[in-house]
Amino acid sequence: MTELSFDKNGLIPAIVQDHQSKQVLTLAYMNEESLNKTMQTGETWFYSRSRQELWHKGATSGNTQKVHEIRYDCDQDALVILAEPAGPACHKGDYSCFSETLWTASDVSGPADASEEENSSSTDQQGRFAIFNELESVIAAREAERPEGSYTTYLFEEGVDKILKKVGEEASEVIIAAKNRDKEELTWESADLLYHWLVLLREQNLPIDDVLRRLADRHSGKK
Repeated sequence: MTELSFDKNGLIPAIVQDHQSKQVLTLAYMNEESLNKTMQTGETWFYSRSRQELWHKGATSGNTQKVHEIRYDCDQDALVILAEPAGPACHKGDYSCFSETLWTASDVSGPADASEEENSSSTDQQGRFAIFNELESVIAAREAERPEGSYTTYLFEEGVDKILKKVGEEASEVIIAAKNRDKEELTWESADLLYHWLVLLREQNLPIDDVLRRLADRHSGKK
């Protein structure tokens, strides 16, 4: 094993991240034993500093975290764990422990500087697809928390057949809108199709990154 740098108490911080949405789920601590158990079982184990004992995430709640990958930083004193959550990560029942906002850039007001204008093109380009990141996180939260009255909750509870039916229906609506040369209808139906496609990816445990990577490979001429 790589020589990791544990602190004086024999612990190392571990950030758990949803391997699909990339949302940060929680921050916990591991010692060497819990890290070894995590790698042996494929599910997250941590060390409780308050109880001074190992604990298996989801042992009582059922909200386990299936580990896909463990990464360490350049100083080898912190871990990032990419995991597939089976339910909320937070003991409060929230998808992520980091659900509250302390500060955002919009809290600071002031005149725009020259660099903002120079970088506006690249910022706009990135912002074009920000909604995909936001929707992916929201859909992941709905799957974990299952709030009542949510349409996304309804889809997950009905299962893959219902989701596939909606994808097929929306694809057909896109075709009809295009044949009718109705741009407003096509815009609406395309948005519906993309939303249900994202729900399907989540149900199938397929990160959108894998799809984008395949597109990039094809563009570059890779098989």
